[in-house]
Amino acid sequence: MSQQVVSSLNFGSEHMKPALNLVLCGRRGAGKTSAAEAILGQTELHSVSSSSECVKHQGEVRGRQVSLVELPALYGKPQEELMKESLRCDPEGVHAFILVLPVGPLTDDDKKELETIQNTFSSRINDFTMILFTVESDPAAPAVVNFVRKNRDIQELLQSCGGRSVVLNIKNKQQISEVLDAVDKMRVEGSRCFTKDMFTKAQMEKVSQLKAELQGVRQRSGMGGDDERQSREPLRMVLIGKTGSGKSATANTIWAKSILNPESPQNHRPRLVKQQLERLMDGLLLWSTPPACLIQLSLMIK
Repeated sequence: MSQQVVSSLNFGSEHMKPALNLVLCGRRGAGKTSAAEAILGQTELHSVSSSSECVKHQGEVRGRQVSLVELPALYGKPQEELMKESLRCDPEGVHAFILVLPVGPLTDDDKKELETIQNTFSSRINDFTMILFTVESDPAAPAVVNFVRKNRDIQELLQSCGGRSVVLNIKNKQQISEVLDAVDKMRVEGSRCFTKDMFTKAQMEKVSQLKAELQGVRQRSGMGGDDERQSREPLRMVLIGKTGSGKSATANTIWAKSILNPESPQNHRPRLVKQQLERLMDGLLLWSTPPACLIQLSLMIK
């Protein structure tokens, strides 16, 4: 992940408030970098428009530390890339996912981008999502206000994320407080932040749903056999990630117990993990493997 540290943007003598971890998302060309520059009070931040990687910006804004991760467009990417980008979000938790939209008719990519984000992070993310409409003029102008209020596509999009939105003139620094206040309001009304545990739980719910659907397909196709044998049939999973990315911690979270030791020597871990997990009898087999072992996956999964 690219990272930039920016200088502070202070107005007045406000005491230091709790830090904020924000994620800017949206289709390519939506103006995420311009929004980041407006929020952080900086210009010429590194853009991700021509990159497949996210970029992290940091700075002090109105008396508080703000960490802002700028995601590239996710719609249309393979699932493995979506998971990789999602895990690059702040590991301490995300206070708000901000979907950046220029005021104007929505494109199909705008709609699909939010759907992709919701599908990747689960519907739970709706409690932490707001829409940032951007303009380069007066956000209170009747033409802007009426368009946002009366456009059916925009209203449907707003409903899917709790109706939370801010119309921001990206050239007006005094408006930044509205964005931060909207995030603070989300924190007061709901959970403190979207955490790694929430993300892991959501993925496990997807796995459970997929397993149930698979068993249903087998039953309908006459491949099921007796129910007892089906219930014992294990579900195989593979955790993929670089060394130190938290694969063992994620596996322990999945079982809600401490099974894997992150301190095990890396050169012995693939064989050790496979042996440990194959002895489990809770219907789930899981391999934690470094990237170098990906070529062996075809041998692991039959």
